[in-house]
Amino acid sequence: MPGGHSGVRLWTPARFYFQAPGARATSPLSMLLTRAFRMLQFLATLLAGLGLVAAAQAAPAHPWLSSPLRTPQPETYFSNLKDGAQIETPFVLKFGLSRYGLAPITKAVPHAGHHHLLVDRDLPMDFDKPLPFNAQYIHYGKGQMETVLDFKPGTYKLRLLLANDKHIPYFIYSKPLTVVVTRKRDGVDPKTLIQPGVTLLAPAAGESVQAPFRVVFHASGLNVGSQEITDKGVGHFRLVAERVGVPAEHIDFVNGATEAWLAPPLGDYRLRVELVGNAQGEVLSSSAPVDVKVIKVPAP
Repeated sequence: MPGGHSGVRLWTPARFYFQAPGARATSPLSMLLTRAFRMLQFLATLLAGLGLVAAAQAAPAHPWLSSPLRTPQPETYFSNLKDGAQIETPFVLKFGLSRYGLAPITKAVPHAGHHHLLVDRDLPMDFDKPLPFNAQYIHYGKGQMETVLDFKPGTYKLRLLLANDKHIPYFIYSKPLTVVVTRKRDGVDPKTLIQPGVTLLAPAAGESVQAPFRVVFHASGLNVGSQEITDKGVGHFRLVAERVGVPAEHIDFVNGATEAWLAPPLGDYRLRVELVGNAQGEVLSSSAPVDVKVIKVPAP
């Protein structure tokens, strides 16, 4: 497969190093120090992700914001593609991000970054250097949550990697997946597949959920970012929850988060997500409503 490596794999807690055959081995002390440094970076990223959750709960404070029963580290993922999938192109590929925020590259924003799509490439060997700009390291520095794949028929390895405003990667990435493009539809213009709007990906319409439950947002053809980024057209998500007989709840995710865990009171809810402009506070887009029921956790 293009972009593959040959040679000896040297394991570290966060990734593989690759040593070409015949190359001089790194000294044991140097390798030990490198591994220790990488582990510290990894732990810093994990703690930053936990800090993002705390920030989401504290500013603005909302009693419904919660955490999953198990607290995973921040990660990126593909929300509409599975490993081994067979697809036809053009194909709209959607990005997800857990326990971290999105931010365009306008300026540095703590606990936030932008997506990169790695095509037939492994994770970088050096997480201290900016990612290159080429067809195998595709940057989404405006805060995009999707792209259109226009590959020719063949087999491809894809991976997401989050990086800061300087394109230096975090230890926040997806699992690699392999997709097979069976046909390229030459008569389809990729631009026609992107329709600006926002969607509530989870929970599903009509679903009964137990608290805490996960809500997942998506934006098509629109840019998402921390409220610190006030560029034109950039916005943050707001969740609106309506119940009969009580005022609607509004939860703003000003840190650029694209998902959250909620623990509201039991009952029937109508949920929708909005994208709110960071500069003027106007609603840039609003999703279709989704009706869900929050039910009691069954007794063991």
